[in-house]
Amino acid sequence: MKRILILEDDAALRSELSVLLQNAGYAVQAVTDYTDASAQLLEASCDLILLDIGLPGVNGQALLQALRRERDTPVIMLTSRSGELDEVLSMSCGADDYITKPYNPTILLLRISAVLKRSARSTAAQTYRDALVSTVRGTLTRGDREEVLTKNEMLIFQLLLDRQGEIVTRDALMTVLWDNDEFVNDNALSVNISRLRGKLSALGLPDAIETRKKQGYVLR
Repeated sequence: MKRILILEDDAALRSELSVLLQNAGYAVQAVTDYTDASAQLLEASCDLILLDIGLPGVNGQALLQALRRERDTPVIMLTSRSGELDEVLSMSCGADDYITKPYNPTILLLRISAVLKRSARSTAAQTYRDALVSTVRGTLTRGDREEVLTKNEMLIFQLLLDRQGEIVTRDALMTVLWDNDEFVNDNALSVNISRLRGKLSALGLPDAIETRKKQGYVLR
């Protein structure tokens, strides 16, 4: 049974989350005292953490940064704010996903399932050429250089890596993004591919992704 730790200061929402997760077959532990939340995160034995950004006396993103220095436990950030800045900051701090309250229970459970599956797959070390791939942290590391990928960039790169040397169609990439996020249009896919190429280039891998016109992309 997978164990989930909840850090949510709204007692009613925390209770709802606990019931939802327990009914879905998860073991649940909830933090109610945030006096030493960082230590509780590090000491907790869990498979995934639901972490609210706005906690009493402490910032969820700061907690996430402290956690990432020690552990790779998957984290989904919760927030009542819908601004893109929160999402960017959370993902750059090492979050595995991000969901805005009030959330759809079905979508939350699907995202939890997706993150746990990615985490299980990433327990085995993955490399691309001589770069270390961490799907949990959302990073590519080569030598002393590290690039942080957004959730969508990592989903794209993971599919290309899983099928390295094969042509991956735009439709296949769109399907992966659709299954893990809100609506993503064709232009957004192009933007994500461009940004991913830029980060690979910064690692000294400018020729990593080849475009096959009218076919798709190949990770070389």
